Amino acid sequence: MTAHTLFRGRRALAVLASVAAIGVAVAAFALSGGAPGRAFPALVPAAAPAGWPHLTLPNGTAVLSYPPSLRPAGGDADAVSAAQVSPSGAFELYLNATPRQGGEQPRGWAAFRLRLLTADDAASAREVAAAQDVTFRGGTGSCVIDTYVTRIGAHHYQEIACLVQGRTSASVIVAAAPAATWAQASPLLLRAVAAYQVR
Repeated sequence: MTAHTLFRGRRALAVLASVAAIGVAVAAFALSGGAPGRAFPALVPAAAPAGWPHLTLPNGTAVLSYPPSLRPAGGDADAVSAAQVSPSGAFELYLNATPRQGGEQPRGWAAFRLRLLTADDAASAREVAAAQDVTFRGGTGSCVIDTYVTRIGAHHYQEIACLVQGRTSASVIVAAAPAATWAQASPLLLRAVAAYQVR
């Protein structure tokens, strides 16, 4: 299975190796719109730690920061991605940013994202938590944490996907990990999402 197949558009599959060195506090709080009994993590917008490289969307409207253990990855011409790959070629961490491509809107974003997943590579997708009016660097976003199973290989992943509106344009940031490692992966993934900057 190739990177293009797995991560086309705003999709991301990921695993996380080590997050112990990332000192980020991720406090949880309940928000309306999330799955019953679930909480959406508080995202506190902040510049990326010193030493994190940056990728700017080709249209210049957003900047994705990523840990130095990742490397830029190929993908759609209008998007930027960074990945950490194992010696066997498996993705261990993947971040992606893509300009808004048409139908995405802040209201109803979670349902839109789930429909997008199941229309493409996912056999099933389920919302875990969602939030609106999330503050980002330079804008405001709607976010969803969801879990899905791929049609090919029945791989189970969890992701956070946010539609972020800046002053002049909107874009989507996605960060994901296998569901089995989400608890370990989420602090670093959320740190990268919180550092996302829109213009």
